[in-house]
Amino acid sequence: MTNAFSDFAETMSRSSTSRNLPETPHYHRVAVLGGGEDARLIAALCLSEGADVTLFSAYGAELKSLRSSSGVTLRGAGPMGTYQVDRENVPSIKACAQLDEAVAAAEVIFLSGPVHKQRTYAMVLADHISDGQVLVLAPGRSLGALETAWFLRIGGCKADITIVETQGLPYWIQAEGAVLNLAPVGDVAAATLPSHRSAVIEGLKRYLPNLKVYNSVLESGFADGSAIVEFPALLMSGPALGSGAIQIPMGGTPLPEHQNFASLIGEEQRGIITLLGEERRSVARAFGVRNLPECPAWLATHAGLLKGDARRAIPDQAQAKALLRDGVIGSLVPLISAAAIAGVPVPVTESMITLASGVLGADVAAAGRRLDTIGIRTQDIETARQAMDAIATGHR
Repeated sequence: MTNAFSDFAETMSRSSTSRNLPETPHYHRVAVLGGGEDARLIAALCLSEGADVTLFSAYGAELKSLRSSSGVTLRGAGPMGTYQVDRENVPSIKACAQLDEAVAAAEVIFLSGPVHKQRTYAMVLADHISDGQVLVLAPGRSLGALETAWFLRIGGCKADITIVETQGLPYWIQAEGAVLNLAPVGDVAAATLPSHRSAVIEGLKRYLPNLKVYNSVLESGFADGSAIVEFPALLMSGPALGSGAIQIPMGGTPLPEHQNFASLIGEEQRGIITLLGEERRSVARAFGVRNLPECPAWLATHAGLLKGDARRAIPDQAQAKALLRDGVIGSLVPLISAAAIAGVPVPVTESMITLASGVLGADVAAAGRRLDTIGIRTQDIETARQAMDAIATGHR
């Protein structure tokens, strides 16, 4: 492995042995980076549990919108109500435009939004975080924690921190202005870097109760089934593949309760999802990971249910393209990067990237997370496994 990577692994090894968390920690001071729907949801969930919450955004329009509204209103599942922003004498979310101020006193820092924003946060945070702080990637997708640790390291960060990679939030969001309509999500994979700090996840369950602890970020990363489910649903329909789970007679109109994400997935789409899942499992096995979810569990987590409260809304076109972009960068390219080292063919995964790039009109894969961009430059599977384990577990 490279000298840069050796230094990185050594740093993680020192961090892993210097901090012991035998009991469930109680986190009271939270910073949320980002002003989008995910960030507003996280901020409201934390405030509902009595945390001191600061929300950072670099965009004036986002902060202005938050401050001029009545607050963040949650409806549907979860803690319903309106959570105030920048109000005196009442519990409220503090909106902030200064990153150093937002994170200085925080015990937990959530990195929300798409992959490219999380990358930016990781790079600029290197000078602003300190021992004991927890960085939560929500969602982290594949290799998210490893990439974040690498960016922090090359940015000069030497603090003893914990990075938590989660593969989702407790609720799906359908936004209507300042109102967030929520539907419950099933268990989502989560792991820490270094890997022995699962007590941190237990502490975070106060805010994200549906986290399911995995042994390491290698396992949680391979367990990311978001793109596996979303790509066939968003890209593939029509006469050859069928239009989804609900068959509508000619001239008919689907019932409103059937217009949800799960309704986009029929038997044909499910078959493609199964093939994508098999490819992911094959690559994961090559890296020693074998306890990945089965396809029904991935479907429940990322598509929701056809009926009942746990229904995921169908995204509009802009949201769908954002899902495709993030899925290529954060889920599919990392798998192909690992597959290339392992010598495992992944033709269905590659076809999804080709289709998505055609829809997006850009070679999005060029910006994808790859092992070589976090210092693992080898074509030997054993060397790559040792390198990834060195970061994930904190051992040289």
